[in-house]
Amino acid sequence: MQVTETQADGLKRAFRVVVSAADLDAKADARLNELKGQVKLNGFRPGKVPTAHLKRVYGKSVYSEVIEQTVNETNGKIVEERGFKLALQPKVKLSDGQQGETLLDGGKDLAYDVELEILPKIELGNFKEISVEKPVVEVTDAEVDETVQRIADANRPFSPKEGPAAEGDRVTIDFTGYVDGEKFQGGEGQDIDVLIGSKGFIPGFEEQLVGASAGENRTLSVTFPEAYAAKELAGKAASFEVTVKSVDAAGAVALDDEFAKTLGQESLEQLKETVKGRIVQEHAGAARQKVKRALLDALDAQHQFEVPAGLVEQEFNGVWSRVNEDLAGQGRTFADEGTSEEEARNDYLKIAERRVRLGLVLAEIGERNNIQVSDEEVTRAVVERARQFPGQEQQVWEYYRRTPEALASVRAPLFEEKVVDFLLELANVTEKKVTKEELYKEEEDEKAA
Repeated sequence: MQVTETQADGLKRAFRVVVSAADLDAKADARLNELKGQVKLNGFRPGKVPTAHLKRVYGKSVYSEVIEQTVNETNGKIVEERGFKLALQPKVKLSDGQQGETLLDGGKDLAYDVELEILPKIELGNFKEISVEKPVVEVTDAEVDETVQRIADANRPFSPKEGPAAEGDRVTIDFTGYVDGEKFQGGEGQDIDVLIGSKGFIPGFEEQLVGASAGENRTLSVTFPEAYAAKELAGKAASFEVTVKSVDAAGAVALDDEFAKTLGQESLEQLKETVKGRIVQEHAGAARQKVKRALLDALDAQHQFEVPAGLVEQEFNGVWSRVNEDLAGQGRTFADEGTSEEEARNDYLKIAERRVRLGLVLAEIGERNNIQVSDEEVTRAVVERARQFPGQEQQVWEYYRRTPEALASVRAPLFEEKVVDFLLELANVTEKKVTKEELYKEEEDEKAA
């Protein structure tokens, strides 16, 4: 076997490999001898089939198997002997004249070119030099009381009302929608509850139900938002023929122990403690995301190295596909987003490169520090995901059990969080008191954008 390096450019390597016909024939003969005791052919006793006859019957399939095995073994030796870590699977190209069945009759050298893209050697920075701020929000009694009130409002009883509907009332309606005088898909509904003022419908829809009484028919004129999910309706004027079937007024809810018991709590005080605990948890999650983002920014600044182009391309293609799907779903263009396709592509290429680089850095940190995710931790995470689909837990569990890629998608974020925890133990983390508005400001800005 001859292996000749033909390219060494950055993270790309290429080799010319030639395996002699004698080596291939020897492997094929050895495999045919193995088959002697396994195959059954009419006219021959088990184990007594002549090798020449086996070669006529199974020769092509055996040579195909031998060639594939030889290529895999040879590529493996190239990687192992040179200490490479592969970014992607090797790309193999047979030499001209060796395509099709020309090799499968035996007696010919195997010659092919293999292209490799390897992972870079990463010099890790000093994590003790990293400084990040952890925002801390104090949960006030007013915030707890406000949340409890929202829970109470969502659980208000409704009772039939005499007279026209007003803000805060619940109106039950049947409706049929028209665009350009034609009914459209999804534009009909029966016994639909509309809470006036909830902003749960198309802008202007709820407001035009104010003053309506049970049994009344109304025609509502609205315009679908430009960013409406159904792009065929986005920005279009529509009319809805509405029949008001009933009007119900919201009753008052007393914030007391009895109300708390309807929510599975022993008392109002316990309900407030439960609500406070959830708010603390939500704030901690938001603070964690800010700290993690700052940590990743610091890691990115510490580690600048060439990343495998193939991995960047894979990451970019995934991101770019989702971006275009989102725009198509909203009926929008890059111009609507204040950019061009070329500018957006360049931006997302940078994002993809950053993601790949940080992923490699986190993986290197985890490997060097023996950070692992146990099977038990993965199982717990899968169980939690299954619980999000009541009645389908078993199907979800089976899906993850049978699908390695899905299981890997569970393990990866667990590993990432463990590495982040490890880094935060080494980094200089200082707490900074902030308001709730400051904590969520960046998130709100992103939503607005």
